[in-house]
Amino acid sequence: MSAAHRGPGQGRLGRLTGRLRLRTRMALITSVAVALVTVGVCAAAYVVIRYELVRQLDLQLTQQATLLAQDGRDEETGTLYGECRWLSAPACAQVVTPRTGTPGHPAGAELVIPVTGATRQVAAGSRGAYYSEITVHGHRMRTLTTPLSGDRALQLALRSDTVEQGERQAAQLLAAIGAAGALLAAGLGYLASRRALAPVTRLTATAERIAATRDPAHRIELSPQEEHRGDEISRLAGSFNTMLGELEESVAAQRRLVADASHELRTPLTALRTNAELLARAERLSPAQRDRAASALGGQLREVTGLVNDLIELARDEEPQPLVEPVRLDLLATRCVEEARSHWAHTTFTAELADVTVDGVPARLARLLTNLLDNAAKFSPSGTEVEVRLTSGEHAIDLTVRDHGPGIAAEDLPYVFDRFYRSRQARALPGSGLGLAMARQIARAHGAALTAEAAEGGGALFRLRVPRDRAGRPPRKG
Repeated sequence: MSAAHRGPGQGRLGRLTGRLRLRTRMALITSVAVALVTVGVCAAAYVVIRYELVRQLDLQLTQQATLLAQDGRDEETGTLYGECRWLSAPACAQVVTPRTGTPGHPAGAELVIPVTGATRQVAAGSRGAYYSEITVHGHRMRTLTTPLSGDRALQLALRSDTVEQGERQAAQLLAAIGAAGALLAAGLGYLASRRALAPVTRLTATAERIAATRDPAHRIELSPQEEHRGDEISRLAGSFNTMLGELEESVAAQRRLVADASHELRTPLTALRTNAELLARAERLSPAQRDRAASALGGQLREVTGLVNDLIELARDEEPQPLVEPVRLDLLATRCVEEARSHWAHTTFTAELADVTVDGVPARLARLLTNLLDNAAKFSPSGTEVEVRLTSGEHAIDLTVRDHGPGIAAEDLPYVFDRFYRSRQARALPGSGLGLAMARQIARAHGAALTAEAAEGGGALFRLRVPRDRAGRPPRKG
């Protein structure tokens, strides 16, 4: 239904409902639902009570009609059994024939209970017994008309005042119970919704504080009972806290990345500006000085370009799914080792590779292996070996790169994969401190784990482990 076709009442109701808080709406919906159920139960109870009262009255009529038929079977046809002659005051009885109540019949003036065509049909035997409601002398009465022998019918009437009074009392009592139940449901519904939605209220307040302060350090406070309750609302609050923790960590990582990148870029950019200003006064320099400045400028440009490219790679948080394909990891490692041999002529590379196929992005896996090989060669003394081994086990695929350099100090081991982190031994060596961080990010994106440890006999050992249940599957987000 469009807005143009909605009635004014519907529009006002929609606007009113939209302005209500969720807690109030839940309490209102709960109260209305319980009220409808209560009204339905009370209505059903009223019908049952009325049916039972009428049934008891009909049963009493049937019993008394049986007694009257036995005691009055010798009475003359058409004789009125007095107004309450045989029964107590609220009852009347009379015997009729097929002609009773017709014009000129002598007993017509003595009739107390109205005689109809249906009554005469019962007397004639063409209709069975039936119950009816009549009014006699201003009193409501329940009547039973039943056949007697000899073309006669017995009419027995009992006042139904007690039934009507019982119905009124039952209706009043049930109405009071229904109203009390609706009010109680409203109160309990409000309390229940307030308690159940308390984490949602705190979640809303926390989200509003984060939106106002842009600080993801806020959390939804949950009581121990709410934490262990395990319902959907508590799990939502817990998930929101977990999400806030991840967001805070991500924001902190971004801030660290920006700060570290700014720090790392400051020195090469300053050198670039210095050499550019120097070349701007080239007429004052000798040819040798110009060549040195131009060479330094080119090297610094390459360093800055490499640093920027590394930062761009680190900013990626997932692998492009269309590029995922089966990769022969042993062949890829062989190619990377050959390239490393050409770059590090004074380092010996040995490879022992098993035939292994994994799903991944070849260029990214090659970048991971190249970073590990360059890192190992950088810390390897001239003439030492860098050992590369690829094995396929029952539960995992392991690729290890081991050097014979100074190794990793215990205090540096927890930080070797941090961005821009450089140990004391590495500060005098070329590099930006991003290679190992990038390698771990690529490993995580492919569902693998990259770890560092001290090798037996000296040196460092980096281990890339791909679980068997991950091998052959597309990469995931890092």
